[in-house]
Amino acid sequence: MPFVSVDGRRIEYRAILGSAGERPTLVFLHEGLGSVSLWRDFPDKVARRLGSPAVVYSRFGYGESDGLRAKRTPGFMHEEALDILPRVLDQLGIERPLLIGHSDGASIALIHAAQSRRAVAGLVCLAPHVFVEPICVESIAKIRDTYLETDLKQRLAKYHARVDDAFLGWADIWLEPEFSAWSIEDLIGGINVPMLLIQGSDDEYGTLAQLDRIEALAQGATSRLVLDRCGHSPHRDQEAPVIEAIVGFAHIMGT
Repeated sequence: MPFVSVDGRRIEYRAILGSAGERPTLVFLHEGLGSVSLWRDFPDKVARRLGSPAVVYSRFGYGESDGLRAKRTPGFMHEEALDILPRVLDQLGIERPLLIGHSDGASIALIHAAQSRRAVAGLVCLAPHVFVEPICVESIAKIRDTYLETDLKQRLAKYHARVDDAFLGWADIWLEPEFSAWSIEDLIGGINVPMLLIQGSDDEYGTLAQLDRIEALAQGATSRLVLDRCGHSPHRDQEAPVIEAIVGFAHIMGT
């Protein structure tokens, strides 16, 4: 994988070439345990359908990117959205992207669109978080126990060079008592670009209240897709309808 450098530290990324034209670059922002490789070929399939260029990258602590310098704070998603993401986009020459985020990545996309003062073509939010729900904290606590007591760490090590940074860096901040007050609801009103919201009806990390709050507060047009027999990863559990929804959304946007 190639790398970009932020403050002298490496971030791995993968670029997908698109066809000629002025289509926005798709930028994929992974979940709290994700990475370039864990997106698998989903970005390729979306980019191919749209004929758009795309970029997938691993945040610090994930994949082959350099590790964390310190324990994460409740502001870590704001830091990613307003500091790291803009510099990655600048280094790759990306303007006005269509951001496609999953879970924490969707929250980062929302913060970026609301506060970065940079042009964004639109947002696709898969299982976004805009406030902390008990179901999410309970599920993270359970999977943390699994990580410590089973071979989950070894299985994740196939995808992350610094697996404790990836897993514990994510789980431990979400389980901090002070993180229970985390919310970006006050930022959603600052978003005036089109949004596609996608969530599974069996999402073990959040309820449809997340989508309800976004729809109630956003200034731009929103549409939602709720999928049956689908958990926290709609693009894996129900790949085909998710791709169709993204393609339809992009065409409505004129991209």
